[in-house]
Amino acid sequence: MSNNITPAAEEFEIKLDRSGPKWAVGLIALLAIGLSLFQLYTAGINPLGLFYQRSIHLAVVMMLAFLIFPPFRSARRGVLLWGVDLAFFAAAAYSGFYLVYNLDEIFARAGFWSQQDIQVGIMTTLVLLEASRRAVGLGLTVIGIVALLYAFAGPRGELPWLGEWLPGILNHRGYTLDRVAAQMYLGQEGVFGIPLGVAATFVFIFVLFGAFLEVTGAGKFFIDLAFSATGRQRGGPAKAAVIASASMGSISGSSIANVVTSGAFTIPLMKKLGYKPAQAGGIEAAASTGGQIMPPLMGAGAFLIAEYTRVPYIDIIKVSVFPALLYFATVYLFVHIIAVKQGMKGLPASELPQLKDVMMRGWYFIAPLLLLVFLLVSGYSPMRVGFYAVMSIVVIAGINGLWRAWQRGRVTANLAGELKKTSKEGLRRTLLGLELGARNAVAVSVACGVAGIVVAVVGLTGLGLKFSSMMIAFSGGNLLLAVLLVAVASLILGLGLPVTASYIVLIVLVGPALTAEFGIPILVAHLLVFWYSQDSNVTPPVALAAFAAAAIAGSKTMETSVQSWKFAKGLYLIPLFFVFNPELIIGAPVEVLIWKGVALTLGLLAFAAAVEGYLFTWVSLWMRVVFTLATIAVFYPVLLLEVIGCGVILLLAGINLLQQRRVAAAA
Repeated sequence: MSNNITPAAEEFEIKLDRSGPKWAVGLIALLAIGLSLFQLYTAGINPLGLFYQRSIHLAVVMMLAFLIFPPFRSARRGVLLWGVDLAFFAAAAYSGFYLVYNLDEIFARAGFWSQQDIQVGIMTTLVLLEASRRAVGLGLTVIGIVALLYAFAGPRGELPWLGEWLPGILNHRGYTLDRVAAQMYLGQEGVFGIPLGVAATFVFIFVLFGAFLEVTGAGKFFIDLAFSATGRQRGGPAKAAVIASASMGSISGSSIANVVTSGAFTIPLMKKLGYKPAQAGGIEAAASTGGQIMPPLMGAGAFLIAEYTRVPYIDIIKVSVFPALLYFATVYLFVHIIAVKQGMKGLPASELPQLKDVMMRGWYFIAPLLLLVFLLVSGYSPMRVGFYAVMSIVVIAGINGLWRAWQRGRVTANLAGELKKTSKEGLRRTLLGLELGARNAVAVSVACGVAGIVVAVVGLTGLGLKFSSMMIAFSGGNLLLAVLLVAVASLILGLGLPVTASYIVLIVLVGPALTAEFGIPILVAHLLVFWYSQDSNVTPPVALAAFAAAAIAGSKTMETSVQSWKFAKGLYLIPLFFVFNPELIIGAPVEVLIWKGVALTLGLLAFAAAVEGYLFTWVSLWMRVVFTLATIAVFYPVLLLEVIGCGVILLLAGINLLQQRRVAAAA
């Protein structure tokens, strides 16, 4: 990219936080690199048993959490605070060592736990909650504590007096400290349950893959590729933000990381083109949020859904592609309408990279992605696919580096020096990728560990069935009201939980009601909850991705979050459509799928026109009302109404196009 656009011309250089004593920085690097190598070994060479894998993973992750995150955000760690952190560090290490070293004896006791088992279980739970407070935030920690208190509340529990305050439907027998500690630490439904199992296997290896793509410069490649494809169009930088976020987010699976990475380049260019700062930030936040619903990674969602539903991972990827593309198409459409409405132009060709040059510089970033898709389709396990994907990017980047070194060596007549320099840089980036992958996985793994606490309490107390009964009562058996209740619950949970934890907690609470009482297919129910769990990134009052974008755009956080909420409307409408039209997910004849896809596309087009009051030209008030009604008709699962709705949308779009041509002819 030309130097005329300074932000986009800079190379991606990953900078890790190296603040703190040298021994701590070194220990963090050692543990992080060691954890990544351990995960690669168990993914591709010698898989370990369930408890060995999960306990070692969690212990090292918690050790990293206490080294990376101080007790308080603004606190400078002196001797006293480092002493506290090292005590937590030792407790985290012991929690993993105890389980691995004594696993056979623990299995042999089979329910007759020793006092030491219980004490280590209590210690591990408390240490995990403190790690969560530091790495994830207070919200998830409070929910974990509340879940534990609820388990103790009841006539036979540790806190019988607390049970007296519970409403009748929430009452249960209550459990002792020993029983709860054993459930959390010594069983497969507590801390070491499915959420952590997914984080310690599939999620980590794909996060590591994303980290290697990042350190080898994939971020710059995808952004340059997006700009070369869309930069000349109206609103080009905003459209490039959508495409780059789809590309990078599908690998990183983190909305906020996506905003920070691509937003630093796209937001200033959007502002330069004429988008208001809040609009620029909102577009980037909405586009980056789509990264968590875009295969293959889906922000850990695909792996969790596969574990909970027992649907093969590759099948979840297949059914998720079309809805995700529709989401990005909706954001793209909003961006285009605003650009046309405000009379924006594209960037000059002289300021944009040429597609041919971009592909020549970074074609090898596409090869691992193609390999990943090929191996998944061929039936390889996600763990093994992730392992091969990581190895492929290391090998391909290494070969590319050596080739460039050879070319430079021919020019400088110093081939040995160039090869030595390249080898050093390659080793540095490899170690950086290993460390970055482990650092990026800390928050996800800790969150999954605490989510396991909540899941265990729900199973132990029967809270899931009770919550389902309340949901049925509140909705009166109406499916639309039930879906709205899920949306409200996801927003409330999103105030304090990261997306992955919000999905896990919500699905164990409302999943039984959605499937058993309302008849929603299990995969559709999980996708609905997963999509709605994303709303904490773009929905006021807590819109984390929008807040990150606002910091880059220099706009007000609330104004930016409102804009992101507007651009991300597909996040609410698309899942609603496949709840009432499950054929899109569970399968149907090709002609039915094509019809449903066309209907949904037209519905989203009409909705965008109604919201913005513009399509090809300005849309009058009566047309906006009719567009809205037609959208509702398209979403209603009756063929006649769908046909009428689609016909009305096409008619209004045609009228609007004729109006635009008359205006252009008159000008």
